[in-house]
Amino acid sequence: MATSLLTQLKKMTTVVADTGDLEAIRRFQPQDATTNPSLILQAAQQEDRRARLASIAKESINLEDAVDRVAVDIGSEISELVPGYVSTEVSARLSFDRDATIAKAHSLIERYAQHGVGPERILIKMASTWEGIQAARQLERDGIRTNLTLLFGFAQAQACADAGATLISPFVGRILDWHKAKNPDTDFSGANDPGVQSVKRIYEYYKDHGYPTIVMGASFRNVGEIQALAGCDRLTISPALLNELDELKGDLPQQLIPPQAASSVPSEALSQQDFRWAMNEDEMATDKLAEGIRKFMADQRKLEELLSTLRNS
Repeated sequence: MATSLLTQLKKMTTVVADTGDLEAIRRFQPQDATTNPSLILQAAQQEDRRARLASIAKESINLEDAVDRVAVDIGSEISELVPGYVSTEVSARLSFDRDATIAKAHSLIERYAQHGVGPERILIKMASTWEGIQAARQLERDGIRTNLTLLFGFAQAQACADAGATLISPFVGRILDWHKAKNPDTDFSGANDPGVQSVKRIYEYYKDHGYPTIVMGASFRNVGEIQALAGCDRLTISPALLNELDELKGDLPQQLIPPQAASSVPSEALSQQDFRWAMNEDEMATDKLAEGIRKFMADQRKLEELLSTLRNS
């Protein structure tokens, strides 16, 4: 009997659930789970969480404290359902503040410790701005593992590897969105998908040069993008697409295969000046990074409004 595409994918790629939905995590049994401000907002709005949310809101010192407590509370629940990493994101407000990002990461790790979740289980997520990447460099030295998200351009991937980040999350679907908006009549299916091409380029660069940073494709629009990246280190997938993969049968060939031997790591790291110039030259990466930060912040404000209402009720 033919096995599902999801079962086959799990044999060549570590499957990660891109959700805060505990029932979806129980069903699909991923290795890891990732959250972000938008997913935390969705999870917080579930009716069965309302009483717990109100309690957290009322017990918190302020809204910032409440938001962090909610994120860690949900992350701690998720940690009981997955054997691997749980990713928790630093506030988008801190995307351009290295020192504040470092302080917030330490605070989140301390909060997890109070829930009995050790730092080896947590990936602290931050936007792949220059400041976020430099925060990750220090956090990795401090023993805190990092997930650099909102990654759209090759320069971001280079700088993340230079910084020793544990994992990066290149956004496949949002890259496709940008190119489709600019060129609506172009065929971007299959191997022509610019998001898929971006992840393949990063994967090959990391493997060719022996970087240990994990490549985790994210933000998928369809199962075709996932199939095209079968064999990638990790793929973080929404419940809807996990369900689709689980229902589909047929052969799933491995598309990304690491080389037998890696060359030496490049000796010269990307400077801040070179990073900023490369980003300036990459219109798509610049546009989508800025937009992603704004969208995450918009959802965090909605969560803050919800918590404020509960706090004052």
